[in-house]
Amino acid sequence: MKDIQNHKDDRNIDIDQVGVKDIRYPITVLDKDMGEQQTVAKINMYVNLPRYYKGTHMSRFVEILNEHSRRISLQNFSEILEEMKTRLKAESAHMEITFPYFINKHAPVTGAEGLMEYKCTFKGSLNRGSDLVVMIHVPISTLCPCSKEISSFGAHNQRGEVRLQVRFKRFVWIEDLIRLVEESASSDVYSVLKREDEKYVTERAYQNPRFVEDMVREVALKLNQDPNITWFTVEAENFESIHNHNAYAYIEKDKREGA
Repeated sequence: MKDIQNHKDDRNIDIDQVGVKDIRYPITVLDKDMGEQQTVAKINMYVNLPRYYKGTHMSRFVEILNEHSRRISLQNFSEILEEMKTRLKAESAHMEITFPYFINKHAPVTGAEGLMEYKCTFKGSLNRGSDLVVMIHVPISTLCPCSKEISSFGAHNQRGEVRLQVRFKRFVWIEDLIRLVEESASSDVYSVLKREDEKYVTERAYQNPRFVEDMVREVALKLNQDPNITWFTVEAENFESIHNHNAYAYIEKDKREGA
């Protein structure tokens, strides 16, 4: 049968990324406590396409995915990208895997268990060199320092989200990054809280007020002190409870440049 994709294209234009997008696929990822965790990911896979090819072979992306579906982790990400380059005769490959990750979290006083969901993304590229970024979305709770200072009693608080991206030298656990962020907040967010837990969480937040500026600085301080982290971005967004807007802050740091 004719292979139309390999036919010559006369427009003489390279394509930076071509491939498949928004594949919903069951995967297995590494879990620090349980060993492995089953989840469902949304996956994007791309390669470059030189000007002399009419198209890429879309089915090969899914074939490669099928061969690695039993375990996709930071440890074999580069291997998958290398296979994409080889099988599709490309000079560069890029893959993004976004999935919900669940941690069994205990309430702070009663120890009541509940699953907390965290959105995670692995982003990797392979060109002349390799690049790998881990991104996590961590729900947090913050209490306003200004509100606490000016009020006769009480202070307004709200849920927020920290979005963290890191590059690193050696393997990093998702759980460790999540914990680092949660320890920087006024309080954690939990899926199950009894009355004793609610009292503890409320009082802990009151004792640890945080602006979004405090959030990104606290996280950045910890990442600056970790020699394994080479680059990071951290952004915090508060879903304000008394304002008709959200509060936002962002820091980016490339430690390789000494910035």
